[in-house]
Amino acid sequence: MADLTPTPDRPGLHVTKPDPTTPATATATATAICHCGATATATGDNQVRALVEGYTANHGPAHHRKSR
Repeated sequence: MADLTPTPDRPGLHVTKPDPTTPATATATATAICHCGATATATGDNQVRALVEGYTANHGPAHHRKSR
């Protein structure tokens, strides 16, 4: 499988959530890199949810909406 982690050359948002059968210690994680240079990481459901909402509202697709 390809590495889907965003990089400065391939900006984006990557979220992982372990399978429900994994140990309870496994948590959701997210990494975001925007073409504007902003970066963020999060661990845990609430922080990942906040990162996704913030990235969606202010980076990535939001930059394209503002430039039209």
